[in-house]
Amino acid sequence: MTAFSLEPAQLAWCAELRALAAERLRPLAEKGEPGRVNRALLAELGTLGLLPRLFTSGALDLCLMRESLAHACTEAETALALQGLGAHPVHAHGTEAQRARWLPRVSDGSAVAAFALSEPDAGSDAAALTLGAEPDADRADAGGPGARPSPVPTPLAAHRDGPSAWRLTGEKCWISNAPEADFYTVFARTTPGAGARGVTAFLVPADRPGLTGTPLDMLSPHPIGALAFDAVPVTADDVLGEADRGFRVAMGTLNLFRPSVGAFAVGMAQAALDAALAHTTAREAFGGRLRDLQTVAHQTAEMALRTEAARLMVYAAATAYDDGAPDVPRRSAMAKLLATETAQYVVDRAVQLHGARALRRGHLLEHLYREVRAPRVYEGASEVQRGIIAKELYRTLDATTEEAGS
Repeated sequence: MTAFSLEPAQLAWCAELRALAAERLRPLAEKGEPGRVNRALLAELGTLGLLPRLFTSGALDLCLMRESLAHACTEAETALALQGLGAHPVHAHGTEAQRARWLPRVSDGSAVAAFALSEPDAGSDAAALTLGAEPDADRADAGGPGARPSPVPTPLAAHRDGPSAWRLTGEKCWISNAPEADFYTVFARTTPGAGARGVTAFLVPADRPGLTGTPLDMLSPHPIGALAFDAVPVTADDVLGEADRGFRVAMGTLNLFRPSVGAFAVGMAQAALDAALAHTTAREAFGGRLRDLQTVAHQTAEMALRTEAARLMVYAAATAYDDGAPDVPRRSAMAKLLATETAQYVVDRAVQLHGARALRRGHLLEHLYREVRAPRVYEGASEVQRGIIAKELYRTLDATTEEAGS
């Protein structure tokens, strides 16, 4: 298989996912409350075996899942993706005890995960985060929360001269699944003034004392909130990976999920294109069908062209990730950038072709129009993706030049 075609089994699986999304997931999504975690929907994703695949599939399979679900039920797609985003650091960097406690519950939908990176003043500039992790010598001496030693050696066992307990103080904002998640992957500053090198990732259960949250009323109908940390206790047993190396945990997670954000966008674009094709075929105007007007036909052709180009770039980026290619950051950034910008264009064009009917609350395109805007901002805004692409291009050029001169 190449990055530009799918095997028959993969195509059949995508068709099955679209059918499941329409028949079993969309009815549950429609019963949910906008802006709230839909636990019934999560449980069904677990029953269907889709949540466990977050930890057993590669990047391409993740993209196929997200694209297929988004085509028929964006709420199901987002619920699946947020479980993966919040729990992937536990899967990839957690201790045996952390994985044993949380991953089975994430997989069956009984525990809600969240990825807590952004802050009021550190969204796109993630390295500028200020949520503080102050050493807590008293709690370290007492053995940490609950004073129960971990049965599994922690990743910090070798760092005997460093702190083994901290208090988290500060804010997180724009956190999906907050404040209803059962645990958060939280990124905090353990070394002031060190930029990206002084950040540590912590697994913080929602019931930790001092942790509170409030929901935010957003354009898209997903659960998003702010978190407040008032001296929230954490210890070495809560660290994901290594102290002061949490930024690697964050970027590794985003490099995996950025192409799949593109897949989400492609699924929405395809749904909008399908709706436009059906409408312009059925709609009579100006003495014939809309599709027979050259200006309309050219618009649908352009929509299809851009959607397919975005799809291919997403698949290529995901395949590069699965193959361990060295240019994953650049490819991931390109895939997310092209796909999300394309989806915005395609949905907007579909709305224009439908006219006023697409602006009525409850219309598919009205729903997609609200959904499609956010992916150009979260997990790295479009401007951030352009910055990553340029940085990687010049880094490659400098390395080539240096090698040629040596």
